[in-house]
Amino acid sequence: MAKSIEPNIADLANGWLKSHKLDYKLEQEPLNMEIDKALSDYFTKNGGTGANRPDAKLLLQDKNLDFFPVLIEYKGYKDKLVKLDANGQVENRNSKNESHFKNINSYAVNGAVHYSNALLHHTSYTDIIAIGMTGYKDEAGNINHEIGVYYVSKSNLGVGQKIGEYSDFSFLAPNNFDDFISRVKTLSLTQEEIDLLKEKREKEIDASLVKLNNDIYQNEKGLGENDRVYLVAASIIATLGIPGKVTPLEKSDLNSSTEKGNTDGEIIIRKIEAFLGEKELPKEKKDLIVRTLKNTLLTNNINKVENGESQLKRVFTKIVDDLGIYYKIGLTTDFTGKLFNEMYGWLGFSQDKLNDVVLTPSYVANLLVKLARVNKDSYVWDFATGSAGLLVAAMNEMLTDAKNTITSPDELTTKEIKIKAEQLLGLELISSVYMLAILNMILMGDGSSNILNKDSIKDFDGNYGFGKTNVKFPADAFILNPPYSAPGNGMNFVAKSLDMMNKGYAAIIIQNSAGSGKAKDYNKKILEKHTLLASIKMPVDIFVGKSSVQTNIYVFKVNEKHHKDEMVKFIDFTNDGYTRRNRKKASNNLRDTDRAKERYEEVVSLVRFGKSKLNIFTEKEYYENTIDPKNGADWNQQAPVDTKPSLQDFKRTVSEYLAWEVSEIIKEETIEIESLGK
Repeated sequence: MAKSIEPNIADLANGWLKSHKLDYKLEQEPLNMEIDKALSDYFTKNGGTGANRPDAKLLLQDKNLDFFPVLIEYKGYKDKLVKLDANGQVENRNSKNESHFKNINSYAVNGAVHYSNALLHHTSYTDIIAIGMTGYKDEAGNINHEIGVYYVSKSNLGVGQKIGEYSDFSFLAPNNFDDFISRVKTLSLTQEEIDLLKEKREKEIDASLVKLNNDIYQNEKGLGENDRVYLVAASIIATLGIPGKVTPLEKSDLNSSTEKGNTDGEIIIRKIEAFLGEKELPKEKKDLIVRTLKNTLLTNNINKVENGESQLKRVFTKIVDDLGIYYKIGLTTDFTGKLFNEMYGWLGFSQDKLNDVVLTPSYVANLLVKLARVNKDSYVWDFATGSAGLLVAAMNEMLTDAKNTITSPDELTTKEIKIKAEQLLGLELISSVYMLAILNMILMGDGSSNILNKDSIKDFDGNYGFGKTNVKFPADAFILNPPYSAPGNGMNFVAKSLDMMNKGYAAIIIQNSAGSGKAKDYNKKILEKHTLLASIKMPVDIFVGKSSVQTNIYVFKVNEKHHKDEMVKFIDFTNDGYTRRNRKKASNNLRDTDRAKERYEEVVSLVRFGKSKLNIFTEKEYYENTIDPKNGADWNQQAPVDTKPSLQDFKRTVSEYLAWEVSEIIKEETIEIESLGK
């Protein structure tokens, strides 16, 4: 095998850095405390923990005084610049969503991107330049080199985007760096690429949550389900930080001291109070969060010091190491919903009343949001909000619509703030679940203002919960996955919500017995004022691992009485294109095996525009018919099956019968011959 010429490559590249008078540091040298600590805390390229050492590193500043860390990795072989996956992304994860250490180790760009993720995970830097360089000597002994320059940032979820083609490092020189950063800032991913990356990252989150939960479950004794959820919530809030105001809590800030006022639990609580103090949340909400978290964080057992470390510090370290990068890169997903499902799914529910809390998978949440026609100007509410997964999906849809339609950056910023502060409202009665909804919205950049810990049936008057508390929330989109043990399987929530709305649409997923008699009285009452547009039969295993009840989605038009001649769209969506498994340790229990994305898009189009949009589905799955508004139990219809036999059916039956007759005769003859032989 050819000998590595890495020393020659390093010598050539470092010579360029020197010629541009750049203050670069080689692998052993310190750059700054924050970066050095992040690199030493992160996983090494071989998968252990300990010192990560890029071959060279710099910290450069542009004309806006923003800092950009630059991490450089050298190799000395031909074809060892970068390893990409099938989608053209830097392949640093394998099919099981684990770090692909062979690639990280062998390829220059993959190594540099790996180091850059350490900075995203453990520092306040959100934009990093990752450079890989490799080369070889040709027959004449000349060095041939190639360079890969990638942008790793919060905006591309840490995956890395190629910036351009470069033959040397002069783009880092002071007189070229501003132009280079301008080019970096014009890089953007298409919505399709962002969706693919999100999907990939979401699978990684699932794998990390399973790993973390197993670890805590097996190795950390004495922690109940709620304790575990609260520990994750507390650790995340304490490490978020607010630029220029609250520094993120570091692992090294926890000293496992037994001194009163200085235990690990008290340090975390102080950090949470500082963080919440900077957030403009109502006092009662802040007090509730702190009070709830204190119950877990201040107990003696969790702060007891053994071998120089408290259980709290140990768990905090695991959480930050396993999950830190996912909430630091601003992934807009129902993070705490995943957390909730994983934490509770492992041990099952300890309280019977919580059996009702079944969280909606994110792809179903997105479907409900689209069926309720949510856009940037919608006012969306949810009367049984759980971990706020449906509101997170609505918020994402609203922010995407705003980004696609508003061209002024100032106007867009104002709109984004308004969406989060004023255009979402959620109600959740169970306090441990309510805490998760709050955390979810804090992680999303803060739509938590109007998440209320109230009984939506008994105690909610339709007003904002914060700010304009004497003003009605002008809801025009309602999304819901209700507790099925509530009256009418949860149709009581639908009846109350729709009657508080003046216009708009609603999409709810509910046990389908609600449409065939269980909620008859509520349904009749609803149809006196509102129209049922569609009834969609969902796959029976959609809540795999939680429950296997048959659910339907019902879509309504608000404040328009259901006319008896109104055609309702009945869709059999039991084949939604996904294959689900229920394996606790699987890295991916959901696989798109038959055009699932396209099927979900088609269902939205069918509900909105009707039969003309039939493409994947046929008239066996799509059926239009009227319902009787005075019945309330005829909401689950399906296309009638033609029972009249065709000539083809007749021929097939006759031929099958004759084949059977012949086989019986042969059997009898065989038996006779055998008995004669005896």
